[in-house]
Amino acid sequence: MDAITKNKTKSKANQSQGLLLFKLSLTQLFALGTLKIRELVPYSPLSAIPHSHPTILGAATIRGATIPIVDMAAAIGYRPISQQELKDSYIIITDCQRMVIGFLVRSIDKIIECNWRDIEKPPSSLGKNAFLTGVTKIDDKLVQLLDVELLLSKVFPLSPETTRAILTDVQREYLKPMNILLVDDSKVARKQLSDALDSINIPYQVTADGKEALAIMEQAERNQQAVNILVSDIEMPGLDGYELAFEVKNNPAIAPAYIILHTSLSSEISVSQAHQVGANEALTKFCAHELIEAMLRGAEKATAKANL
Repeated sequence: MDAITKNKTKSKANQSQGLLLFKLSLTQLFALGTLKIRELVPYSPLSAIPHSHPTILGAATIRGATIPIVDMAAAIGYRPISQQELKDSYIIITDCQRMVIGFLVRSIDKIIECNWRDIEKPPSSLGKNAFLTGVTKIDDKLVQLLDVELLLSKVFPLSPETTRAILTDVQREYLKPMNILLVDDSKVARKQLSDALDSINIPYQVTADGKEALAIMEQAERNQQAVNILVSDIEMPGLDGYELAFEVKNNPAIAPAYIILHTSLSSEISVSQAHQVGANEALTKFCAHELIEAMLRGAEKATAKANL
């Protein structure tokens, strides 16, 4: 785990971060960003969790905490890990979306450092249900970056109270004039964001790509319709949220935008780095109320600047 910690602290110095490579089938390599990972532990016997999702194998007690363990292969549609394979399997303990979850994988390959610019969008031919946010090549091998948010939404659906916000009429009219841009590579996250704003009748634009988000902001400024509030994921192929925030703040024309980095990462490191690159806030997904409160703070700041 020293390598994971090292990659966490180095991740923004050169716009890269660590990727943990592992296998869910005999041949295909998958990856998770190490910022999401707490530790790796060998498989050990689990205690049953009654009435749980079929892909939850049970619970493990790790460092005094009881953690549900998900068969990741089964959760994304691969062959479940068999009893015979358990002796070689590992549990990836993740900390994302306010949950500590263990994912059982067939084997661990290695940890590498990867520039997000080298990660491409997954081919559209994979369809809507592909659990991927990006693909890249490592040592001439295809590596698929998993969409953890989509996976978690299937196994641990969000409760309705976390997905909808309530605004007063005054707050709604305060937020409505704002030009809001949402950017996230996860289709589940984009839907959560869109549903939250649709439910309170607040207009917005949305994109899955950091580079496109930057282009939208630059074009909006040229059209004298500057983006007031930018809500961006952190881990994204091509241009990640940290670099997007940095590029925005480095361009005087679009720098006044209020930047909210909205991430599945629960790490204090991610929050610290968000402020270092110029983001106004960093929020952990997903709580619609917290998100809208942050947007209202952005609207207040934008309105104050306009009145100067």
